[in-house]
Amino acid sequence: MSTEVSAADVKALRERTGAGIMDCKAALAESDGDIDKAIEILRVKGQASAAKRSGRATSEGVVDSYIHATGKVGVLVEIQCETDFVARSDEFQEFAREVAIHIAGAHPPPSYVSADEIPEDVRAAERAVFEAKAREEDKPPEVIEKIVEGQLAKWAKDVTLLDQEHVRTDRYEGKSVEDLRAELASKTGENVRVARFARFVVGEAE
Repeated sequence: MSTEVSAADVKALRERTGAGIMDCKAALAESDGDIDKAIEILRVKGQASAAKRSGRATSEGVVDSYIHATGKVGVLVEIQCETDFVARSDEFQEFAREVAIHIAGAHPPPSYVSADEIPEDVRAAERAVFEAKAREEDKPPEVIEKIVEGQLAKWAKDVTLLDQEHVRTDRYEGKSVEDLRAELASKTGENVRVARFARFVVGEAE
């Protein structure tokens, strides 16, 4: 016997995930009406779709800017997509602006878009610092290795834009910049990519 899916549940699921009506109906039917399970189903399907989209060319997009109210912090960010139609959409423009706002207000500010952009020499230097500190605690080598790996992963997350939780926590309920990018990619059906950014602070050299 199939589960009856109500319009109210579909609406609630759409508001929480941004997924399409038919996708929400299918997920609710598959989860027997359990919204939390339906969200997980949509998340898994969305990740699979995102993997397919990630290899597609992004030759359109926007460059957006944000200047903090103090006039002392400014950000430029380039967000790419596949078509000019999506690039001109309100949702895409808003995402670009929100990324710029995050970069301006993040503490610590991001240094790289994604973890795979971190140069090996920079990563090695951080590892050396963590290893030196761990050795001071006189722990076995295997324990030191676990401690260092954990600290290195946390450091990489702290300096990577996509991994950072958006500074507007209340508005985005603790979602990361990558979560917001993935949601937009799912809604538009296009490969959305944060290409690069620059953060300027008065009195600070690059």
